[in-house]
Amino acid sequence: MKIALIGYGKMGKAIEEIALQKGHTIGLKIDLGNIADLNIQNLQKCDVAIEFTHPDSVVKNLLTCFDANIPVVCGSTGWLQHLGEVKNKCIELNGSFLYASNFSIGVNIFFELNKYLSKMMNRQKGYDVSIEEIHHTQKKDAPSGTAISLAEQIIGKYTCKKKLDKYITAECK
Repeated sequence: MKIALIGYGKMGKAIEEIALQKGHTIGLKIDLGNIADLNIQNLQKCDVAIEFTHPDSVVKNLLTCFDANIPVVCGSTGWLQHLGEVKNKCIELNGSFLYASNFSIGVNIFFELNKYLSKMMNRQKGYDVSIEEIHHTQKKDAPSGTAISLAEQIIGKYTCKKKLDKYITAECK
């Protein structure tokens, strides 16, 4: 498979290493120094795009992939206020799109445990739940997509929490 890497930072380089070990090729690498190379013609030389960039550029990157009719996997976070727009465009163009706030198998198992525990804790009065996030020093968005996903899962199952805004919850009184 020929892969377009959109975002050639820490994650892009890790994806490249794994892809090459698995016998795939990298047909396009996009970073800040060659953003003009992210165009329909270059994307159409690839089989799939993997997008790990910054919240300010992810929507434009995804829409360009859809316009090129290239399936895209996205792990960028901090842009979900535009998710509806992106989904609609993908559907309109009959595209293929996979998004996750975290692709780690261990974290996704933790997500399932989080939902289960939130449901269980909802029945226990006198207890509260909170999230404290500690990340590596190069983390560009805070809270992380993983922390936001965890919070949304808790809010979805733990009826004594309500969503006040994008990131903050309050205990029901």
